[in-house]
Amino acid sequence: MRIVRTTDYKDMSRKAANIISAQVILKPDSVLGLATGSTPIGTYRQLAEWCAKGDCDFSHVSTYNLDEYRGLSHDHVQSYHYFMRKNFFDHINIDLANTHVPDGANPDYDAACAEYDRIVADAGYPDLQLLGIGRNGHIGFNEPDSVFSKGTHMVNLTQSTIDANSRLFDSPDEVPRQAYTMGVQTIMYAHSILVVANGEDKADAVRAMCFGPVDPQCPASILQLHTNCTVIADEAALSKCPL
Repeated sequence: MRIVRTTDYKDMSRKAANIISAQVILKPDSVLGLATGSTPIGTYRQLAEWCAKGDCDFSHVSTYNLDEYRGLSHDHVQSYHYFMRKNFFDHINIDLANTHVPDGANPDYDAACAEYDRIVADAGYPDLQLLGIGRNGHIGFNEPDSVFSKGTHMVNLTQSTIDANSRLFDSPDEVPRQAYTMGVQTIMYAHSILVVANGEDKADAVRAMCFGPVDPQCPASILQLHTNCTVIADEAALSKCPL
């Protein structure tokens, strides 16, 4: 695991965008695994800026997002389908037919999860998987558990995750209690992994991810076993790490 220390959120976002843009420049038909949440927004904005300047071309790229709330339509303003269009896809020259997000609108979770596993496997898994990390160490919506999850599955969100996401809804009661998410095993199949983290509230999780035991109680800790994982984090997020 390679750890890159940055000064602040802007520095973190630019360095992460540098790695993603290099991937796309070197392999124009790259398969990218993407994440939602507030942390990667700065990275997406930087990539969109470079795309507008002609420095980065997404026309042959395909993308596969980690997760989606269960029960939200694709055009719901809090769905991750909508999030990705608003914060990234609508600002780059990507073919929307090549963008993929789990189908949270499908009430048949077995069918929805099996189909998403199939299309991700058919794509050969991401050349680069972008991840954030939750305060409790979750990646995607893989919450702390007794075992590491495998394929795409439905998950009951923990209260800490619901609380963290409630700021995006009009009230905490509106936050969905379930989601579909890529499993930890699927994430580990990515050829390279890039984790972004910022802020003091992520410091405990980042320490556990990078220096704690490999334990499903901190799902992100499995990334210590990946052969090509880079963590880009600001000073605050790394403040509890023995660096």
